[in-house]
Amino acid sequence: MIYPSIDKLLTKVGSKYLLVHIAARRSKEISETKHYQMSEEKYKSKKNIGRALEEIMEDLIRVD
Repeated sequence: MIYPSIDKLLTKVGSKYLLVHIAARRSKEISETKHYQMSEEKYKSKKNIGRALEEIMEDLIRVD
């Protein structure tokens, strides 16, 4: 099962396209800077794209 679920993420973000765009940009930023919003132990995912989605779910990334 994918964590966090798409249904829950869509309550934070308006559309699937916006969700993909934000997660991809944040994932690239994590790859380049190695800067995480949470401690590495709190992430369930090992990959940057999963970590970006978790940050969106935890409201660490604000979507306007």
